[in-house]
Amino acid sequence: QVQVVESGGGLVQPGGSLRLSCVASGIIFSNYDMGWYRRAPGKQRDLVATITRGGVTNYADSVKGRFTISRDNAKNTVLLQMSSLEPEDTAVYYCKASRIGHSAWGQGTQVTVSS
Repeated sequence: QVQVVESGGGLVQPGGSLRLSCVASGIIFSNYDMGWYRRAPGKQRDLVATITRGGVTNYADSVKGRFTISRDNAKNTVLLQMSSLEPEDTAVYYCKASRIGHSAWGQGTQVTVSS
């Protein structure tokens, strides 16, 4: 059974940092591209960052220079290091594992940036 589980969300002040973690099980992790997406209140779910099987990364313009995505295939884990957080980063953050013919989403973790 495929499971994708996010953790690490919480409340942080503007300018602060958080690290999100996503663990995927039930798949051959190294065969999957991984990504972080977010849904802000009242908005659609948008891409935040992705990392391919080969380690190539891609970021939304709004997070470039502030967020870093990385993966550890030995631990079936993808991380999102977030710094210089802004209130506009407040959202539910979702992890996605994908390859041709299959994808799986996590349930999401809430990130709130507020003073």
